Amino acid sequence: MKPPTPADPARLLELERFLPYRLSVLANTMSSAIAGAYAERFQLSIPEWRVLAVLARAPGLSAAEVAERTAMDKVAVSRAVASLTRARRIERSVEESDRRRSHLALTPRGLAVYEEVVPWALAYEDAVLRGVPPRARAKLAALLDDLLASVRAIRTARIEAQPRPAAPSAGAARLNNVRPARTSRG
Repeated sequence: MKPPTPADPARLLELERFLPYRLSVLANTMSSAIAGAYAERFQLSIPEWRVLAVLARAPGLSAAEVAERTAMDKVAVSRAVASLTRARRIERSVEESDRRRSHLALTPRGLAVYEEVVPWALAYEDAVLRGVPPRARAKLAALLDDLLASVRAIRTARIEAQPRPAAPSAGAARLNNVRPARTSRG
């Protein structure tokens, strides 16, 4: 049986040029390149490093708040928190007014690891950006800020407030959470 093909070849998605895909490949490639160094030397996974880095700047967050700040999956954060707690790199304290809520903070051991990893991370960032002129770096930073703001605005926008096309494609219909208009053939 021949696999189905799109009715309109002009509507094929060129994955290599699709911005979310390109950003994901770039982020994953960059993260895995440096992660090997700190995984081997400090026995840290990428999620564990991110939890340490967030808590170094904002001690006292809950695991849910760490997940929100890092845009990581709650399960990945939970596993990282459990591992870092076992390794005595972070500690959890329970809020007195609400025993269901806990706060996370680096321990002296966690802070020492953080302070060792930071120079590696910054040197890696410098190496990646070495060939990029300062003006372009500033533009890149601004563009990334704009893209993040745009994505956050789209994510929080009410679907009902968005204009709906008369007959969206099946993919667009799923994206906009609307049902495609039925058309009669004949």
